[in-house]
Amino acid sequence: MAIISLIIYIPLQIVFIPFAIVGASLQAYKQMVVSRRLGISQTAIEIIVGRWTMHVFGMRDDEATARLAAKLPNNSLFGLWLALFPLWVKYKIAGKPSIYPRVPELGSETLADFVIARTFYFDRIIKRVIPQVEQFVIMGAGYDARAYGNFQREDMKFFELDQAIMQQQKRAALKSAGIPCEHVSFVSIDFARERIFDRLIESGYDPDKKTLFLWEGVTLYLSEADVRKTLQDIRSRAAIGSILLADIYADRFLKMVKKGAGKKAMDYTNEGVDFSLDFSTGYEEALSTFVSSESMTVGETFFMGRNSEKGPFMVVVEMLCE
Repeated sequence: MAIISLIIYIPLQIVFIPFAIVGASLQAYKQMVVSRRLGISQTAIEIIVGRWTMHVFGMRDDEATARLAAKLPNNSLFGLWLALFPLWVKYKIAGKPSIYPRVPELGSETLADFVIARTFYFDRIIKRVIPQVEQFVIMGAGYDARAYGNFQREDMKFFELDQAIMQQQKRAALKSAGIPCEHVSFVSIDFARERIFDRLIESGYDPDKKTLFLWEGVTLYLSEADVRKTLQDIRSRAAIGSILLADIYADRFLKMVKKGAGKKAMDYTNEGVDFSLDFSTGYEEALSTFVSSESMTVGETFFMGRNSEKGPFMVVVEMLCE
């Protein structure tokens, strides 16, 4: 079926080129212009679009994301379908996705695999460690829907931390999508100016309970001082046995962002990147040195792009409070 799917896909993709251009333009307008008008991050849309695509292409069961994505004013499912329809037809005929989206081999990821691979790696660790904890804190939650899907548990308390304007828009979309969120405490915060535990405790967080902290897609937008401040807070105030999951980026990744086409997009919505580590040589040692400098221990890691001569461009890392 793979050959048949390819035979059908090629002419269909050619026919759909003008539709794909319209779809991509519509999605870009929603993601950039509407996000700026709303005063929220356009990069948050990139993440939910990637996860919506994973759901639609049968790679990750995520009904909550699909329903949420349909209600966001800065997202266009119509535009996405115009751009991805030929690939979806190919997937349906072949029985599995290929070209895009795809599941890359560990270490051979490219920037095109970024959202999909990162999501899989975080999910893999979360699935393993979530039975060990009683609270789940999602820092810089954006449009993350893990609190409303397969990781939801009756005896688990969820906290989502983000900027107030983002949370207002997300909660409105959740309500419009008919997704219950009574089990989630929404905690408004500015990571650069406020300490997370002060805000969490005000919202019912129990410092004596083992907690899973998810810090996905945030560190690169902060200064090193702010990243270290958050690590210090978790290490000193979270219960022993708590776990922090984060992604940390290589210097070369930030250089690409600052020089590439993505810079114009980020400048348009007043976003910038700052914190990174040198992963060009001895990347495992570089990560271990940084984490241990804040008295935490490295657990499971996924170094994306590590097979490249330039070294990995980022890592998904589990950090343990012992």
